[in-house]
Amino acid sequence: MFSFRLCCHAWYRTVHASKVFVHHSPATFMPCVSRARLYNPVQTISITCSANSPVDRDNSFKNYPRRSEKKEYTRGSVFSAGSANIRSKDCKTLVADKFSFAHTKSKMTLPSEPLSADGWSSLKSEYKGGGSFEDHVFSQMIKTNADLNIAKSFLSYVSARDGDVTYNLLLKYLVLCVQQKNTGEVYDMYDIMKSKFGALETGVYTLLIKGLSGTDRWRDAITSLETLKKFQNPSAANYGECIKGAIKHGDEQLAWTLYDEMLQRDLTPHEDTIRSLFTAHHDLQDEAFRKRLINVLTYLRENQIYPRQPLMQSIKSWFERIPNETWKGQLTKVTDNGHCLACKEQLESIHLTPKEYNTLKKDVIDSILKGEDVFRKTTPEELQSFLQYVDSQPPYDIVVDGLNIAYLSKTYPLSATLLSVVSYLAARGKRILVLGRKHMLFNSSKWAKQDIRRLQECVDCFFLDNMDHKACLPNAETQRLFFKWQRGHQLVLPFYSPRNVHLQPILSYDTIVQNTEASWHIPYDEMGVKRTTYEVPNTWLCLKKMS
Repeated sequence: MFSFRLCCHAWYRTVHASKVFVHHSPATFMPCVSRARLYNPVQTISITCSANSPVDRDNSFKNYPRRSEKKEYTRGSVFSAGSANIRSKDCKTLVADKFSFAHTKSKMTLPSEPLSADGWSSLKSEYKGGGSFEDHVFSQMIKTNADLNIAKSFLSYVSARDGDVTYNLLLKYLVLCVQQKNTGEVYDMYDIMKSKFGALETGVYTLLIKGLSGTDRWRDAITSLETLKKFQNPSAANYGECIKGAIKHGDEQLAWTLYDEMLQRDLTPHEDTIRSLFTAHHDLQDEAFRKRLINVLTYLRENQIYPRQPLMQSIKSWFERIPNETWKGQLTKVTDNGHCLACKEQLESIHLTPKEYNTLKKDVIDSILKGEDVFRKTTPEELQSFLQYVDSQPPYDIVVDGLNIAYLSKTYPLSATLLSVVSYLAARGKRILVLGRKHMLFNSSKWAKQDIRRLQECVDCFFLDNMDHKACLPNAETQRLFFKWQRGHQLVLPFYSPRNVHLQPILSYDTIVQNTEASWHIPYDEMGVKRTTYEVPNTWLCLKKMS
């Protein structure tokens, strides 16, 4: 079950409205649909805005040719992909995840070479920082990626002094070994810790998976994964390391088994995991393997995942190596009306087909309006009140998510920002509904009563209780259709000033992985290009099968 968090000020977005105006974080909003109006699939537009998100000026709309130049052109698209923007992230190192070491006031500097027991003892006597000297030394070693020989000399000092080395220090030494990819030391620490302590904590198994998966003892990483499952759900990084190890050592069957298990656990594969599948040795890539890779691309499509440039290049190379087929890959852009500049092919429309719309409509009615899960943090009375209100009104042109629009600016009061944007839209003859929370009605430094009163004089407003609301979409197909609908009904206000309310238009084509029998088009992120959560890439890989 795929869950969505719906802030109450954007809890209900009516499909019979022609526009919806919101600013939101990924995967936070979805519509509850008016039963009376649902049968009239008039366009609904939501406008995603952010005053504080970075905008790449080089790719902004203003830098592209004007329409008056009478030629097709591309532009940097700006759009909130919601939870569809499940961008594959680099695996964070275990050191960063597992060990975060606090800064101390100690002026102690680590030695540049191994010390004798007397040398370490002298250093300890000079230590004036807080906490354990031993923990501090190893924390600094990990932070500075110190030479392992220095770490070994420190362990020898502790062992000679105390007669043993604690589990905690051995664990930190293992972190350092894994960090430096010292295979021999990782082997030794694995054997020592298994022999000395028997049962290990889950963090150690995560370290061992990372440290062993790429080595000749990669099967021990698989064993560690199996052990980890007994105590907790492994992470996508845990699975990814084991998949890469299996691919590297020629066990493609195990790699796909682990991949399938990862998806069954609702884990999103990291990009380096997917890349390892596309870069597997050609001896492993029989017809069944190749079909599985096509299914990976389908997964990217269905989950609106945008590969970054390294993965895109691996996909391109893989297609160009397919036996008995000739594929040509080109890096390109797409015109404003949805034509690939490389092959001139028309990309998929962003709009739902009547069949798709009817499927989404039915699932929304059955699972949300009639379902049992809708009243998780709201009341039937509040939902019914809102439904009655919407059904009693003529269709709206725009539905505004009041709170999110209000937070566009940190300079002006929230109410002033909201009033400014809504006034701009209302002045253009649009029928507007503003959704908000009841706390916005109480006079404060953020919410000036006179601003809210002026807002209510020019547009309709509906204020919900000060709580969150949740609802669920029932299956993957409905989720896919919803996010396609969302992408086709949202405009963007990438930045805001009282004198410049500039709305980005909706693209006419869909921005997901898509294919025909003889082509693939894959949107990707270029290296070094920062893209906010609501934007989509404007660079594409065009793959064309040559006859």
